[in-house]
Parts: sequence; C-alpha cells; structure tokens
Amino acid sequence: MNVLIVRNIAAEGPGTIDDHLRLHGLSSRVIDLRAGDSLPDTSSFTHLVVMGGPMAVYEMYLHQHLKNEALLIEQAIKAGKRVLGVCLGAQMIAHVLGARVYAGGHQEIGWYEVELSDAAMQDPAMARLAMQGRQAAEVFQWHGDTFDLPDGAVRLASSSLYQNQAFRYSDRVYALQFHIEVTPSMVSGWLEHEKGIDLRTITAHSDRIYPAYRERAQGFYSAFF
Repeated sequence: MNVLIVRNIAAEGPGTIDDHLRLHGLSSRVIDLRAGDSLPDTSSFTHLVVMGGPMAVYEMYLHQHLKNEALLIEQAIKAGKRVLGVCLGAQMIAHVLGARVYAGGHQEIGWYEVELSDAAMQDPAMARLAMQGRQAAEVFQWHGDTFDLPDGAVRLASSSLYQNQAFRYSDRVYALQFHIEVTPSMVSGWLEHEKGIDLRTITAHSDRIYPAYRERAQGFYSAFF
C-alpha cells in the first residue's frame, strides 16, 4: 500500500490521518502542487487523500495548482484508486464528478452535528463516525462553500445548513466536507485569528470530546485504508 496525500496549504496537513498511517506502518508521502511538486503517475500510489484549503473551486483560475489537482483526482478515480477528499478535497471530488461547487449562504465554523443517512450507517467506513446509539456524528467544520451531489453518488451526511456534507462514489471514493483529521491544537491554531467566534469555548469543547472523536476517526481510517 502506498498513500499519496495532497496538501493545499501548510496549515491543513493530514493530522490524525498521518498518525494512523504511521501507527500501522503504512507507506505514505505528501506532495504540495501549489509549491510546484509534479503530478505523480497513478501507478505510484494505491490511495489518494486530498486535504483542505482556503481556495475556492469556482475560482480555479486564481489557483492554477487546482487544475493539476483536479486532473490527478480524475486519473485516480478512473484508475480505480481509493480516494478521500476532506473539505476543499471533497469539493474538488464533486467538481471532478461534474457537480456544481459554489459559495453557500452561511459559514460553519466549529463543532457541529451532521445527520448520517441510512446508507452511511450501512457503510463500513462512515458508520464508524456515528456517536454511540445515534445516527449522527459530531464533526469539526470550517467552510462556507458547498456542492451539489454528483450524479451516481450516495449522500452520507447532511446538516441543518448544508444538505450535502458527505458522499460516496462507487465503493472507493469518499468526500467529507468536514474535518475528521483535526487535533485540538490544529483547531486552536486554525481559529486563532478568526473573528466572530468564541475560541475559548471551542477549544474547551475540542479538549473534552477529542478522545472519542479520535477513536471514531481511527475507525474510519481503518475501514478506508
């Protein structure tokens, strides 16, 4: 197994995804197309993970590296690789699959609950994110953009603000609008200079729920990888 991780910005690294890969001795490497790294051949990896970033898919003309990223995602899906997109990565997958990506009416910043669909509860990876006894997951959000559900995709999660929070395409491609890879230090670092939020409350909540959150995320990784 060889895992390729695409990072769009230094601050949004793989977090607990990398922890899981290291713990289980799985081979991985991180590339940064924005920094000029070249596109790898799809034969060089078995799994592709695309991380988040502040860029907008609909402003791809301002971010030339996203064009190469879209090409890489398209090639990986066509080659039957397992693909995971987080936040911007999820929006990129939706775009590659022909769905519209656009600015939403509200920002979601902080810890939110998403409702898991019946399909999610039967999915070997997504079901691991469910809180005990509930068809819901508490997840960290930091986004204002959203996407339509691509043709042929299965909706896995929704929130009160955004209907499409996660989807699966075939049995190999997962797109998560939310962040399951975060640690408390990542959350506080991301939001340190964000205006209009209660960072103290969010930080305290991160610390309180993190052990269970990490366990659920590790369950997802075990199934996906």
